[in-house]
Amino acid sequence: MTSFIALRQASRRDASELAILADIASRGFASWLWFADVATGVSDTPLERGRLKMSEEEAVGGWRDAVIAEAYGEVAGVAIGHSLEEGIDKIEATVPATEPMLALQKTVVGSWFIGSLGVYRHLRGIGIGRRLLEDQIERADRRPVSLITASDNEAALSLYGRNGFLEAARADAVPLFDNSKRHAWVLMTRSAA
Repeated sequence: MTSFIALRQASRRDASELAILADIASRGFASWLWFADVATGVSDTPLERGRLKMSEEEAVGGWRDAVIAEAYGEVAGVAIGHSLEEGIDKIEATVPATEPMLALQKTVVGSWFIGSLGVYRHLRGIGIGRRLLEDQIERADRRPVSLITASDNEAALSLYGRNGFLEAARADAVPLFDNSKRHAWVLMTRSAA
């Protein structure tokens, strides 16, 4: 049923698509983080900063960790995953909004961590997200798999639940703005295959 979906390892030239899809996957949280670098003059726009971050050679969560899904002749989605190493215990959040997510990640050291899984809206509902998720589970190579999503992202919670992920913990999200909708970050895990 999903034979029209092709997966490939991302390359550095995919950095712009990766930035857009990481922002979609985070429901705008990534561009909010990247905006801080606009204020300091590192880039002109948040997406430009995201593109620069995604194109870094050795960045965890950058192009080397990304898998692109293509469908109907275009880039359709991305999954960005990596092994969550012990060094994360030494990392301190530099922005209060990232503290809850970092604390959740520190509880699943040793797992394969899916940092982003996003699909363009016009291509959702045809199995692209499921195929990317299956690929990440395969890449975990018998390790547990973990990810974090928002408690109000019902489509993501449903996809992960249907694929063997269970809620392991929650942490209240720090509101980005005074009128931000309240939600929690949900750590979901899937035991080793």
